[in-house]
Amino acid sequence: MAKNIAEQIVEMLENANVKRIYAVTGDSLNHLNIAVKKSSIEWIHVRHEEVGAYAAAAEAELDGFAVCAGSCGPGHVHLINGVYEAHKSHVPMLVIASTIPSDEMGMDYFQETNTIKLFDDCSHYNQMITRPEQVQRTLQTAIQHAISKKGVAVIGLPGDVSELDAEEGSTSTQIFRTNPVIRPSDDELKSLANLINESKKVTLYCGIGAGEANAEVVELSKLLKAPVGYSFRGKMAIQPNNPNEVGLTGLLGFPSAYHAMHEADLVLLLGTDFPYQKFMPVKNKIVQIDESPERLGRRAKLELGLAGDVKETIKALLPLLEEKKDVHFLNEQLAFYEKVKESQLEYVKDFGKEDAIQPEYVAHTLDQLAKKDAIFTVDTGMCCVWGARFITGTGERKMLGSFNHGSMANAMPMAIGASLAHPGREVIAMCGDGGLSMLLGDMATIFQYKLPVKLIVFNNRTLGMVKLEMEVGGMPDNETDMINPDFAMVAQAMGYPGKNVHKPEEVESAIKECLAYNGPYLLNIFTNPNALALPPKIDFDQVLGMTKSMAQLMLGGKMEEVLDTVKTNYKHIKGLL
Repeated sequence: MAKNIAEQIVEMLENANVKRIYAVTGDSLNHLNIAVKKSSIEWIHVRHEEVGAYAAAAEAELDGFAVCAGSCGPGHVHLINGVYEAHKSHVPMLVIASTIPSDEMGMDYFQETNTIKLFDDCSHYNQMITRPEQVQRTLQTAIQHAISKKGVAVIGLPGDVSELDAEEGSTSTQIFRTNPVIRPSDDELKSLANLINESKKVTLYCGIGAGEANAEVVELSKLLKAPVGYSFRGKMAIQPNNPNEVGLTGLLGFPSAYHAMHEADLVLLLGTDFPYQKFMPVKNKIVQIDESPERLGRRAKLELGLAGDVKETIKALLPLLEEKKDVHFLNEQLAFYEKVKESQLEYVKDFGKEDAIQPEYVAHTLDQLAKKDAIFTVDTGMCCVWGARFITGTGERKMLGSFNHGSMANAMPMAIGASLAHPGREVIAMCGDGGLSMLLGDMATIFQYKLPVKLIVFNNRTLGMVKLEMEVGGMPDNETDMINPDFAMVAQAMGYPGKNVHKPEEVESAIKECLAYNGPYLLNIFTNPNALALPPKIDFDQVLGMTKSMAQLMLGGKMEEVLDTVKTNYKHIKGLL
């Protein structure tokens, strides 16, 4: 019996080593669903297509490629947020957008959406299949775009087309996972080496693009006596086994990394597209190295902009460099970083009180108890703050979040994808109460597939980051409070244990119990809603005035003033930096 187009697509996906498709089935997707049922691919039935797209994005970031699908109209629209997430994070993902019958297109048919217009802004490739002879070539090209350009590819698939008889094409059906060596030319490397050799104080700042170059970055920093800062996405890869690291910079970062960048003669930006221009130095020389040359120079004025893989570029550069002898600059930055870390731990020692547990203490405890190869997912907002400051990179851990798109509600869906892709790993979702409640229904998906995901809810009963933003802007916070359900009872209703944690002294034992449980588990921890906005140990007027002024300075990028305050009165503002 001849294959239909849906079966042909699934066969090609199997050959591309696709393990699962995240989707909500229905109407135009039904033929694809049945084809998947007869294959080795698993259909993951999420409750909301947005969750499916986020889950696929997590799998793609961890494993290099993933697939999600949505049926016509609302299914496409529901996918969009997670599709943007994948594309902005540069992870390879295929979206199958099944759609209305081809003969009804352009007739304002029931559930009609224009997939080309809808997905055009969040994809590298976006085409509609309308004829059998297109299928193999279009699908192969779509996957090739996704993995080669590192982003999203979309194929539109009318429901009636998916049931047509398949035809064999004359072009390639295999997927080519190329791995070229990309580095600057010899002349460019010599120019860079000369610039580095002439500079007395060098700082390295690394992003996710340097994620495969930890050893090379460490070797370079030792040779140059250079402190190493990193972006949030770069943290898990760059922090481990790095004696010269000085933390993050940016909205969630530390003054130590900012200081090291601004006090240097030369800053090397390695594989980072760090978006906060106001945190970039302006008075020293900057070199940017990125595998995508179109990114060069869009965040800062550059002395040199070079295209290359960070690992291969450093390997080629090292023989051209002279070892620096003066360690004063490096030691000064490391000493400052030690003070930052020491002061930060004061919040860990201050556990908080009943129903106002310090989230810093929770995150620190979680960091200490989680496995060395745990996968963390963090919700956008305050959970990003706690993840950035307190979850330690080990070289084996991963941290996933909506770092580029900045969307709420990503942690739980990403944990679904991570757990399915890596069933032997500990997967911990650091959820905000606002984020979790936004996509609450897919807690049932965790139970349905018996995923041992640990949901740690930082329940501060408010949209904490939004509240801070309003206060920073001089506005009273309005409509940021959350009247939440009992998340522990919700988990129990979904079929797995849920536990409320009201007192600080319960935190450690509750996290141990949660992580040890063989299956999904939710901890609903009642954290301090004023964490970050209201540091302790000073009176309310001082707290409010300092919080607003310091946050305004940080969000405006005026870190020099922040640093002056740090040096004179650091313990009072430790939680804001």
